[in-house]
Amino acid sequence: MASLRPPVIEFRSRLRKGEHVLGTFIKTPTSHTIEIIGDVGYDFVIVDQEHAPFDRGTIDLACLAAKASGTAALVRISEPTAASILSVLDCGATGVLVPHCDSLAKAKAIAQACRYRGGSRGFSNTTRAGRFGDASLSDHMDEQDARVACVVMIEDEAALDEIDAIASQSGIDAFFIGRGDLTASMGPAGMKKAVAKIAAAANAARMPMMVLVSSPEDAAALRDIGATAYVVSNDQNFLKAAAKNALAAYCDPKKW
Repeated sequence: MASLRPPVIEFRSRLRKGEHVLGTFIKTPTSHTIEIIGDVGYDFVIVDQEHAPFDRGTIDLACLAAKASGTAALVRISEPTAASILSVLDCGATGVLVPHCDSLAKAKAIAQACRYRGGSRGFSNTTRAGRFGDASLSDHMDEQDARVACVVMIEDEAALDEIDAIASQSGIDAFFIGRGDLTASMGPAGMKKAVAKIAAAANAARMPMMVLVSSPEDAAALRDIGATAYVVSNDQNFLKAAAKNALAAYCDPKKW
């Protein structure tokens, strides 16, 4: 049950420790699906700004819904820039999922943008993240630096040339292995080799791995190479599956 899960502030700690955590993508810009997913008991959601119609306003609402339902909200930002990262963190996101981290230089810039101390995050405590001014400068900086999860997507062939260095970059909390983009650019066989190389680098650096999985069997195979954080489907697919099942059950009155 959602009420028995650790507080959201502990999500980054759980991720870094390699605890089993389960989430889903959110594609629909509304609070309701996130509240439902959180109430069901998922550990986190990924609000998908990159591939769904989220803007600053709907991301703000999504973060509020996640807070209300006790689930962690990562935002997959549309582009890997400091401004994009700052925007969603000010809204109260638990962390960011940053696409196309394909070099050590980009990994360093992403990590810097996520942190106040030792980083370059622009300061404001008059936000949801700063309890709308209630948090002092020092408390806000300490709490955010402890809380914010920085996850980068390894989904480009170019990243493989620097994967060991990226995995060792301080400030990055986890890899998300983007098998879809890797397959699109390298083919199925190339993707499998890339995943093995990414996993080897992550395990050597004790870098947690997050993966989108298609089945329990797929999840088990990825667990065997070190993955601990799993993303299952998305809100629209859940809705579609339930709608199809209901249609099949009720479309033929001779069956009931």
